[in-house]
Amino acid sequence: MQDNNNIREEIARLKEEQNAILLVHNYQPAEIQDIADLTGDSLELSRAAATMEGDVIVFCGVDFMAETAAILSPNKTVLLPAEDACCPMAQMISAEELRHAKSKYPDAAVVCYVNTSAEIKAESDICCTSSNAVKVVNSVDEDTIIFVPDRNLGRYAQRFTKKTIHPWEGFCIVHDRITPTQVQEARAAHPGAEVLVHPECRPEVIDLADHVASTSGIIREVCTSQKKEFIIGTEVGILHRIQKECPDKRCYPLSPEAICRNMKKTNLEKVLNSLTTLRPRITVPDDIATRARTAIERMLAL
Repeated sequence: MQDNNNIREEIARLKEEQNAILLVHNYQPAEIQDIADLTGDSLELSRAAATMEGDVIVFCGVDFMAETAAILSPNKTVLLPAEDACCPMAQMISAEELRHAKSKYPDAAVVCYVNTSAEIKAESDICCTSSNAVKVVNSVDEDTIIFVPDRNLGRYAQRFTKKTIHPWEGFCIVHDRITPTQVQEARAAHPGAEVLVHPECRPEVIDLADHVASTSGIIREVCTSQKKEFIIGTEVGILHRIQKECPDKRCYPLSPEAICRNMKKTNLEKVLNSLTTLRPRITVPDDIATRARTAIERMLAL
């Protein structure tokens, strides 16, 4: 414990020395959430990367998040303490595959989930997150949408638009594993609890939920609801933040196995090493960053 206290003190000192800000995703380990300047979902962290003051951004998440920060803040040093923390869903589509899809639907707009590489963002018209996907889809002029890479989020957005959405067959390995049987079993175990799930879940799971929302949307629902018990259908790291912000509520994981191993690769030692060495640094080639920035800024403008 003392070692961790010393590490936290050194992190705080180096943050001030480097004029650094620490951005932390809701799925990160509790020890990392507890030292954050801002904890949030992809949209909140994207906005913060574009607007918060600081010379250094320490991004505690996965690779595409740090890339997004580097694209939005080209003059800042962007660090990813867990260098090998990737997003398997983002790896389910390549720029070449997206260009092929665009050739099949030349009149379609490309909406890409922020959970994508910089190369995919550069090939897209506009980005979205789980909290604004429906709004983004309805904002574009085109009536046909190529939605990449998450088939579940694309199908969820289809429920709220008259546009034709062609979803890519990618998925989040954590959310896609959640099953209707788990929802039924959780309701049986906690009959008074509301079920909140992430839109990356399968359609048949969404059909059984009381509310569907992004991670930050789930937190807001729990904290503002008159209900006292909730079943949470997303990555279990969110439960730490909910417990801190809504200590009077009782929350149960829909699936205790809903763990993103990549999100758990960050630890205090890696954050300290990153601030000490200013490595690993995330950069994006200028030609890709320029095109990707357009897609991201169109989303943020909404």
